[in-house]
Amino acid sequence: MLRNGFLGNHASFMLDFVVVALVLIVPILLYSLYAVKVRHQYGMHRKLQLLLGGILLVAVALFEVDLHFVQGGWEAVVNKRPEEMRLTADQLAQVRTVLRIHLIFAISTPFLWMITIAAALRGFAYPPAPGAHSGWHKILGWASAVDITLTSITGLIFYYFAFVKLF
Repeated sequence: MLRNGFLGNHASFMLDFVVVALVLIVPILLYSLYAVKVRHQYGMHRKLQLLLGGILLVAVALFEVDLHFVQGGWEAVVNKRPEEMRLTADQLAQVRTVLRIHLIFAISTPFLWMITIAAALRGFAYPPAPGAHSGWHKILGWASAVDITLTSITGLIFYYFAFVKLF
């Protein structure tokens, strides 16, 4: 049912969905950081981070199920192109290299976010306010923010090389 994407690049629906999510995550993350750093809206920051974490968890789980069990792997999705547009072995190797770089960040991001969120839920009162956990949370939070940003950037680069660029 959802085998075909909506961005017009022979990708799957879930791959296109994740690409759109990757584009939206960074601005929402930046707003969340603005809310906490500039406006001192700790409750808003908490809500946005929990929302982002939940959405990412569900999106990644659905994406992985779709990619591996429905689509048959990313190479099968790439090969949905018409025969004359399929990637050569060398091009596929380039895309595989880009994917490996992306996976470094994509695999670490959920774990880092889960640690950051779990520690924040234990370390901060409700409603949230600065406290003893703040210093450690800033370190974890910035590491998580950088990691998800790099996941987004490398994921978009992978999508470009695998589905948009016609070499």
